[in-house]
Amino acid sequence: MTRQEFIDFVNSKIIILDGATGSNLQQRSMPTGVCPEAWMLANPEIVIGLQREFLEAGSDILLAPTFTANRIKLAEYGLVDKIEEINRGLVELSQKAIEEYRRDSGIERKILIAADITMTGEQVYPVGNLPFEELIEVYKEQLRYILPVGVDLVVVETMMSLQECRAALLAVKEVCDLPVMVSLTYNENRKTLFGTDPKTAVIVLQAMGADAVGINCSTGPDKMVDIIREMKEYAYVPIMVKPNAGIPSLVNGHTHFPMDAVEFAEQMEVLINSGANIVGGCCGTTPEHLKRLVDKTLGKLPVSAKKERIRALTTEQKTVEIPLHGPFMIVGERINPTGKKALQAELREGKLDLVGEMAAEQAELGAAILDVNVGMNGIDEQEVMLKVMQEALTASGLPLCIDSSHVSVMEAALRIYPGRALINSISLEKEKFEKLIPIAKKYGAMFILLPLSDQGLPKDIEEKKQIIQKITARAYELGLTKEDIIVDGLVTTVGANKNAAIETLETIRYCKEELEIATIVGLSNISFGLPERQFINSTFLAFAIQAGLTMAIANPSQDLLVNTSLAADLLRAVEDAPGRYIDRVTARPTTITAGAEIPVNRGNATNTSAIPSGTESGHSNGQSDHRQAIFQAVVKGNKKSILTLVEQEVANTSPQKLMEEILIPAINEVGNLYDKQIYFLPQLIAGAETMKLAIDYLEPMLQKDEKDAVKGTIVIATVSGDIHDIGKNLVALMLKNYGFRVIDLGKDVPTERIVQTAIMEKADIIALSALMTTTMVEMKRVVQEVKQQGLTAKVIIGGAVITESYAEEIGADGYSEDAQSAVALVKKLMKQ
Repeated sequence: MTRQEFIDFVNSKIIILDGATGSNLQQRSMPTGVCPEAWMLANPEIVIGLQREFLEAGSDILLAPTFTANRIKLAEYGLVDKIEEINRGLVELSQKAIEEYRRDSGIERKILIAADITMTGEQVYPVGNLPFEELIEVYKEQLRYILPVGVDLVVVETMMSLQECRAALLAVKEVCDLPVMVSLTYNENRKTLFGTDPKTAVIVLQAMGADAVGINCSTGPDKMVDIIREMKEYAYVPIMVKPNAGIPSLVNGHTHFPMDAVEFAEQMEVLINSGANIVGGCCGTTPEHLKRLVDKTLGKLPVSAKKERIRALTTEQKTVEIPLHGPFMIVGERINPTGKKALQAELREGKLDLVGEMAAEQAELGAAILDVNVGMNGIDEQEVMLKVMQEALTASGLPLCIDSSHVSVMEAALRIYPGRALINSISLEKEKFEKLIPIAKKYGAMFILLPLSDQGLPKDIEEKKQIIQKITARAYELGLTKEDIIVDGLVTTVGANKNAAIETLETIRYCKEELEIATIVGLSNISFGLPERQFINSTFLAFAIQAGLTMAIANPSQDLLVNTSLAADLLRAVEDAPGRYIDRVTARPTTITAGAEIPVNRGNATNTSAIPSGTESGHSNGQSDHRQAIFQAVVKGNKKSILTLVEQEVANTSPQKLMEEILIPAINEVGNLYDKQIYFLPQLIAGAETMKLAIDYLEPMLQKDEKDAVKGTIVIATVSGDIHDIGKNLVALMLKNYGFRVIDLGKDVPTERIVQTAIMEKADIIALSALMTTTMVEMKRVVQEVKQQGLTAKVIIGGAVITESYAEEIGADGYSEDAQSAVALVKKLMKQ
């Protein structure tokens, strides 16, 4: 099926997907703990029977049950050598189900088969150790076994990480031309486990070529309405949704989903009316749920996708919109080694401290985007660019503008960039024109259009417009739009060309008013070779903003420039401009003298974390600064510097005091930022791992009585049949950081082993994790066995599908929704 045929099909009616596979197969005798794919191939008649029931209920798209048949997941069952046989066989089961349905019903209608792929369970770098390119290859390998058998499209579903979605989407695009749908799971805070909101997911994935984007699993349909509405606001591709039949509970030892077929269909109708036009069911949904859903769609036509596009850049966790008629924006320019000897030296030594400082400071001072350039001699530019890019993202949280003159460096950076980046830049120069526009399209990037050609600068404004027209025309041919382009006004010095400013202002006006394209400039060229340049620059900036300039590459610490831009917005009656102007100038009042602007107060616009008061008494300023550096290293997850800092500090501070006065407060601050949703899973993991490095170094130095003063022993495990351990691993790490003795049994751990280990290790607490609705029942078995054995250990539970009411229902002693709350719960239970 071509992508256009898919879009025509989706626009013709409400498309019905299938229902749950795992929970239905468990109702039909599939035991927990087995490899689902192997069991299905051993019991083909059960799988075919279930899929036939979905077809009889009205499914238009049948997902082949290849969900976790990738090499990483199959390795957990020792079945990697069977990967081709498993994937081929599972697709053939779906083909047979369709064949039998058509033969027995006599109905000939369009039914599609989708290859179904999902997360691997391994975390991609830098959150985990799996290289991004290796993850792409894992998905490609699975697809190479599936595609020859014959599928119509690919569905990437139940994803938690936007970066993993990108890897899967790239894999699909690089091995076939089939349509692809991508679906993530969201928590009740409307963010994924890794902090991605629905808007960001839609913007990134549709820009990269996903043919539909959506949500599955997570919750029941009643909890998904706001997410679907947010997606619909930004989507120009169809929206898919596959909810569970509500939040499950345990009834008579079995997982029970509370939403019956009638209620499910009624709630799904709300989602359809909100803009979802590809619908189905996930955990707990039966063929009857689908039948009722089909009844609700009769006579309904899909809500049309929006035609307007959005200008926006993103990280994995944040979207920065670039409105054509909105406030002026600054692209921070400082991460560039040109003229910066200290930065050049650090980059040659492989250090990133200055990069992190520059990124964080520019974010604090109001930059909306950061330009990243590492062009200099004596380094491997591609290798350094990738490291600097990651450091800038972590330190600032802002989208990046990738600035390189080398096509290979640009593509390498865009390939691993975990969102939507800006290319700086694409000109009419042959190599860039021919290679970079397709690269922008492939990776869903925006780009800066630089109106240069192989002949150099345009000789006049008319030639400049012709170059702009040629580049935009080619971009439109490849499927990009005017919202994907930002034109560089190409500022030259007024000292050499008296019309330089006038020509740039005309370029800005032309782009905004006639082409409806955003614009950007580098300010400093306008005053090159002239004295008191800051006055020329700031005046020119005010003129350019009035002409319609969208953004400029500048240093956000230059108060005259920034304040001029804010004043210009205020005078143009831009929304919220008065507040932004007042906030900035009162936080950083300046006086202008001949030749310089003098900051009166260099206080930051935002507060930064610091060691809590009361923990630094008796230390000189030098020592205090050093202790603050350790604190910040943990808070910012700076694993590169933590050991050096700690090694230096133990010369002045006992290991125990260093733990109590610096490290514990630092990890507490990480937890506070996580609770406030300022930090998300990647930052929480980075902080915890940095803390662990420090603790591992200090542990041999602790006095014996300090080592023996363990706060408690915790046995932690993912329950039998469940092979997901992201959350469990983080909880174990955090508990270790707080001084608890943790015995981590891993994943898919039998009840008997959990309880016996708790007895042998004299555990105070047993911590259980489950991600799947089909395995959560094992938690009750552990609780029952603990009571039967007469253990005094408390049992706490958590995981994506677990709720506090479920903990109460099975008799657990506590529930935590994340790693930070797990630490608080353990502390509370230990006190009791």
